[in-house]
Amino acid sequence: MKSMTGFGRGSFSDDRYSISVELKTVNNRFLDINLRLGSDLQQLEANVKRLITASVHRGRVDVNVQYDRTEEVTYDLNRPMIEGFLAAMKQMQGEFGLAGEPDLNVVARLPNVLVSKKEELGEDFAAAVEQALTAAIEDLQKMRASEGEMLAAELNGRLNEIENRLPAIESESAKVVEEYRLRLTKRIGEMLSKSESQIEIDQGRLAQEVAYLSDRSDISEEIARLKTHIDHFRTIMGEEKEVGKRLDFLTQELNREANTITSKTNNMVVKENALQIKSEIEKIREQIQNIE
Repeated sequence: MKSMTGFGRGSFSDDRYSISVELKTVNNRFLDINLRLGSDLQQLEANVKRLITASVHRGRVDVNVQYDRTEEVTYDLNRPMIEGFLAAMKQMQGEFGLAGEPDLNVVARLPNVLVSKKEELGEDFAAAVEQALTAAIEDLQKMRASEGEMLAAELNGRLNEIENRLPAIESESAKVVEEYRLRLTKRIGEMLSKSESQIEIDQGRLAQEVAYLSDRSDISEEIARLKTHIDHFRTIMGEEKEVGKRLDFLTQELNREANTITSKTNNMVVKENALQIKSEIEKIREQIQNIE
């Protein structure tokens, strides 16, 4: 299990190039690769995306590739500029009767009069970028895995809190039938006491009503499903592949069972523990938004 948040850096250097690649990832429902490449690196975009897609499955990935040439730099003269400048100087000299000749230092200070010669970036450069990018991806994945371990520890703690609440709910759920019988008997007795008629309570019918109401408020299935979902949750967390979407679905199922338990009974112990379980589930929901 990996976090979607991370940072990775990789580099490559030889006697011709010095290349650095930085990767930054944040949460996103899908994989979104954002490249910041110079115009001379645009031909590398498809290969960069291919390498990232092979390792990262969800999240926004910001990619920054920078390079410098470490080989000796040679320059070309901007001849059209120099020729135009000298022609303008000669024209100025003739029109205004000025003395003197153009100075080399003046010409050399003209903007862009010297242009560095850049060789086309070939396959060897693309291979060097791939090497730096691969190192950056490995660095990124280490950090995402480390973050994932911390998330797993926190999620396990939340699941433990939920499990610790279940025994109290199970214990109280066994008392539901008797609670309904007593409550129904009391209400019938109160109604009869306000009436002048003398009617005996049909114990058989009372037992039927209690059984019907207790069946509607039975939460044993919800408790069993909660336990199953928790076990499944832990199993998925132990997997290496993309698990975030499945954990998100399981979290919804956990919340569904907790809501049902809360709505089925008026027992205050059950309700209090179920509400605490819902609180833990909400914290789990927040954390799994960071999981790939």
